[in-house]
Amino acid sequence: MIFFSWQNICKTKIIEGVNMKDYEVKVLDEKDHLFIETLKNLGISRNVATIVAYLMNVDEKSSHEIEISTGLRQPEVSLAIRLMRNNSWVSVRSEKKPGKGRPMNIYSLITPVDEIRSYYENEIYKKSRGTISAFTKLKVMNKKVPLNPSK
Repeated sequence: MIFFSWQNICKTKIIEGVNMKDYEVKVLDEKDHLFIETLKNLGISRNVATIVAYLMNVDEKSSHEIEISTGLRQPEVSLAIRLMRNNSWVSVRSEKKPGKGRPMNIYSLITPVDEIRSYYENEIYKKSRGTISAFTKLKVMNKKVPLNPSK
């Protein structure tokens, strides 16, 4: 498995001179973006590729943390996570937030990246077989139909 270094960004919110909250965010670095581009070339959507690259380097994160760290919007994270859950690539657990409100979902990558790559490799292979089959049919049809129809 490939592990990439992370850039850590520490943020402090200051509103009207009041220090609100300090937090550290891990963001994707140049090697991660190269990894994401390679996954995209295999047919993996940008959002899924980004979340795979992120989750393979952390134990578990909430969807909000995934949004902040990857730069994806909430709907993009939700759709990508749904696809990943449908393929059993991520696990999800609920964690109650302090106070009121809905519990937050915490996600972790449970499928090795090699298996995810293999899934897309098989999809490409199936598509390629279909394309080759279509070309073969065209060749057979072309032999049956004369190039210069007689008048």
